[in-house]
Amino acid sequence: MSTTDEPSTTDEPDAPASGGPPVPARGRWTAALNGFLPAVSAALALGLIVGLLMVGAAPGGHHHDGALASSGDGAAPSSSSGASLPGKGKKVTLEFEEGDMYIKPNKVTVPAGADVTVHVVNKGSQAHTLSLLGKTNKQLEPGKSETQHWGVLTESTQAWCVIPGHKDAGMLVEVNVTGGESTKAAGAEAKGTEAEGGTAAAAGSGATGDTANAKIDPAAKPAAGWKPFDPTAPADDGKDVHEATFTVTEKEIEVAPGVKQTRWTYNGTAPGPTLRGKVGDTFRIKLVNKGSMGHSIDFHASKVAPNVEMRTIKPGETLVYEFTARFSGIFTYHCGSDPMIYHMGNGMHGALIVDPPDLPKVDKELVLIQSELYLGPQGKPGDLKKMQAGDYDAVVFNGYHNQYVHAPIKVKPGDRVRVWIDDGGPNENIAFHVVGTIFDTVWKEGAYTLRKGNKEKGGAQVLDLQPTQGGFVEFTLPDAGTYPFLGHKMKNMAAGGLGVFQVG
Repeated sequence: MSTTDEPSTTDEPDAPASGGPPVPARGRWTAALNGFLPAVSAALALGLIVGLLMVGAAPGGHHHDGALASSGDGAAPSSSSGASLPGKGKKVTLEFEEGDMYIKPNKVTVPAGADVTVHVVNKGSQAHTLSLLGKTNKQLEPGKSETQHWGVLTESTQAWCVIPGHKDAGMLVEVNVTGGESTKAAGAEAKGTEAEGGTAAAAGSGATGDTANAKIDPAAKPAAGWKPFDPTAPADDGKDVHEATFTVTEKEIEVAPGVKQTRWTYNGTAPGPTLRGKVGDTFRIKLVNKGSMGHSIDFHASKVAPNVEMRTIKPGETLVYEFTARFSGIFTYHCGSDPMIYHMGNGMHGALIVDPPDLPKVDKELVLIQSELYLGPQGKPGDLKKMQAGDYDAVVFNGYHNQYVHAPIKVKPGDRVRVWIDDGGPNENIAFHVVGTIFDTVWKEGAYTLRKGNKEKGGAQVLDLQPTQGGFVEFTLPDAGTYPFLGHKMKNMAAGGLGVFQVG
């Protein structure tokens, strides 16, 4: 098992020994490898739980029965430059309820010039904020309430939860101010906002289809000193109890040549560390949240109460997640905090291998985790709305665009190779294929579907997996040359889901 007892101190994991450029292929793959490959990349919806309740209050009490929250006799609307704003001298109190990915009401109306106070209660399972125009305010813990003074409003505006992804998942309030200045578009993203007391960094996710989102140049090459993610499968350490510390950090990582994103990581990498053991082993994982928002972890290899072991923990908190592996296979783990697609899409996933009994030894054993990239602006988190729409910028192995084209994986001629495949998603499936060979052994989701030496003399061309499914294939590459591997969903291959085995 590969464990990490201390947080990672480097941006990238150690790389395998680097090699020279791939040996030229022959026939129909020559053009692909020598010309097509360097330029191959071209470019849950979450339910918005919202209420239509519109509330306000007159002096001395709260108002709940109409779109206009006001007090007094309601003077006629006039220009905000005049002295007779309809809400001038009046006090309005707005009541809001927050839950996980909703604020209700999500629309309110107040008269221009009114002095607005807000009372908000958090009925969700994790911390949230309610911030006028994304301005700084502290996080509100589950079950807590607070009062905010927004002051005099003269034009329409917005308020939202500044925790990354929450606004675009539905935590947004439209504040319609009537009888004042012309309504202005007031929904500019908060930039670099940080809630008080070390709370979450705000928006900056580019989650509006922003043209400022980073772009991948398919012809670009990594800079000198770049190291690929080491695909070598960890060995089982032989212990019956496997202990590891997973430290959550949010850090800027290169995901394609010249393209950096803020990735949410376990131990500093996206995907996170691969763990390994056998059926009956105990895994004891200490989760330490050093991020700026709530995070969690969900091991698909476990059978535990989700509200206990998989609960979201706040920044600075620690959780010990313990389970016994009862079933064999390669299982996904991922962050389960809302919006789950946003945490997974920003890199919070990885794999745990539980060996089937009597798994034979092979000459080379690898782990490839497929996932998608939904780019936000350079250096920022990914784009939530693109994740929800499935509008990816890249499909990658082990977190980097065309990683193993830039750094082919070396294999000796005739070596028996086992490749564990985990589809980390969050959205795309995979039909894993190696050009130039046939799989003689295939394991998928808990069982062999094909074994070497079968009497039917059968072979397989792909291992097909849906998001968070896993399995492995075994094969040999007998002759010197370059053997591309890919997801045979061709648009995904063309978007960065391609690599090369370099033999000889």
